[in-house]
Amino acid sequence: MKGDVEKEAETGKIYRASYKDKHGRPVLVMRPRCQNTKSTKGQIKYLVYCMENAILNLPQDQEQMVWLIDFHGFSMSNISIKVTRETAHVLQEHYPERLGVAILYDPPKIFEPFWTVAKPFLEPKTVAKVKFVYSDNANTMSIMDNLFDMEVVESAFGGKDDMGFDINKYAERMKEDDKKIPSFWTTDNNLAATSLPAAPSLDPTNSEPESDAPEEKADKSSSPKDNGDDTLANESLPSKQK
Repeated sequence: MKGDVEKEAETGKIYRASYKDKHGRPVLVMRPRCQNTKSTKGQIKYLVYCMENAILNLPQDQEQMVWLIDFHGFSMSNISIKVTRETAHVLQEHYPERLGVAILYDPPKIFEPFWTVAKPFLEPKTVAKVKFVYSDNANTMSIMDNLFDMEVVESAFGGKDDMGFDINKYAERMKEDDKKIPSFWTTDNNLAATSLPAAPSLDPTNSEPESDAPEEKADKSSSPKDNGDDTLANESLPSKQK
């Protein structure tokens, strides 16, 4: 990991778990409460880094990954419509069918209005992959039991592993993986260019927390304007994946 990617990674807001699900799919653990930056560009670049790392660790007979999202300690200041919209774009335009299932674990009531606004950004087939799981609901917890060996899953998700996230151990794992894909990152920490046209530009974020203002309409066809340096306009995402 290099530069701003290392900064994005340090709190454990997204990381590839050391285990896979019962189908051999890599697992990206996400914790919105651990959000530590306000740069849309930086957050999306780190998401792409993590997804590429998950793909790097796919077994030969598997093409998909799992997102496991921990909502403990969540507040609305942890999440942004802008970043959510760009996440949906990256996932659906550049990584179609790479997501097998996204588990939203213990989302609070205050998340429901946000989900109502964010849902239109997603295609129906993507929405169908989103599963809400509640630790106090045996029916939904069966989703976890069916997908994972709970002996190796973090205790935050009802599993038996109490180790928690260790940035030093994670950095070592990523360092080894990065050696396998030297062409993915260029020396100036930009996304490696491919034959794909430039990714859509993003609005610069302010020093204040991003606001879910009325201008952020649930319109999948709209794309933010290029208003400054905090943009992906001159950087390319990896080629469209299966």
